[in-house]
Amino acid sequence: MVSTTNSVNTNKLGLTLNEYKGGASTMCDGCGHDAISSQIIKAYYDLGIEPHTVVKLSGIGCSSKTPAYFLGKAHAINAVHGRMPSVATGVNAANKQMRLIGVSGDGDSASIGLGQLCHLIRRNINMVYIVENNGVYGLTKGQFSATADLGSKLKNGVINDLPAIDICGLALELGCGFVARSFAGDPKQLSPLIKAAMSYNGLAILDVISPCVTFNNHEGSTKSYKYAKDAEIPLQELGFIPYFEQITVDYEPGTTTDVEMHDGSHLRLKKLDRNYDPFNRQSALNTILDAKEKDEFLTGLLYLDEKREDFATLMNTVDKPLSALTSEELRPSKDVLNKIMAQLK
Repeated sequence: MVSTTNSVNTNKLGLTLNEYKGGASTMCDGCGHDAISSQIIKAYYDLGIEPHTVVKLSGIGCSSKTPAYFLGKAHAINAVHGRMPSVATGVNAANKQMRLIGVSGDGDSASIGLGQLCHLIRRNINMVYIVENNGVYGLTKGQFSATADLGSKLKNGVINDLPAIDICGLALELGCGFVARSFAGDPKQLSPLIKAAMSYNGLAILDVISPCVTFNNHEGSTKSYKYAKDAEIPLQELGFIPYFEQITVDYEPGTTTDVEMHDGSHLRLKKLDRNYDPFNRQSALNTILDAKEKDEFLTGLLYLDEKREDFATLMNTVDKPLSALTSEELRPSKDVLNKIMAQLK
């Protein structure tokens, strides 16, 4: 008799990949958003993050439906259109121990929510913010969004006459400390970027070109699968080593940069054919502007600031969740009140 045993792969917490999944997707077949959700699931699994320690946030739009498709055991808040950053700020202020991931779209972030996004960047809320960017309003029949490139064409032949808002350029200008761009069809690059964003202490913005197969995947679109594959120029090869794995060294002289993240993980950057410095903010801005002029689609880590303090640190918020504070901890003593009153005289 031959006995067989079923072996199930688990991560360092003993959890299976299925325990990081959510509900069945209702996206169109081939939607780039599903590819991003798959990489989010894999990132949390590989890093061994407990799902119940995560808060998923979103606004309105096709992209904002996707948190339902990953981390089914996490906390979730679906905010009104464009207002997810305010909710995220409140969550972070109330309990800085929770891990935040926001999934938004180009309409949700670059149009109605643009002012909200600007202040999220300014405050440097500790969270991962993924913009699933397809250049159209997919939920309302494919009109141009604010990130649609000048001269790009809709499925019905309409030409876009307005310049695009560049999410990464805006994030850099406002001082975001982690800015990256990727493509939903490039999991080899997207996966380490998501993991590095999760290990960054502060706001990490990932602008991911995610083709809309229904309304914006045709000739003339600059957000289609074909355009992205043909025009993509990676800035570097990326590798990510979690803090609990052995760090190995690449001995090719002058070609790699090893960056230690806040939690001890390492992001490895290998230079390709261009001499690009992701630690130079001015260089990053110039690179984005130059790429726009040349109609290039640059992907990779655009900018990293390892020193900027996050909102909770700047505000000196308490480690304990606000809901767990006792009345004695919340109520100032008479001596403290007297000192405050004395300062107001």
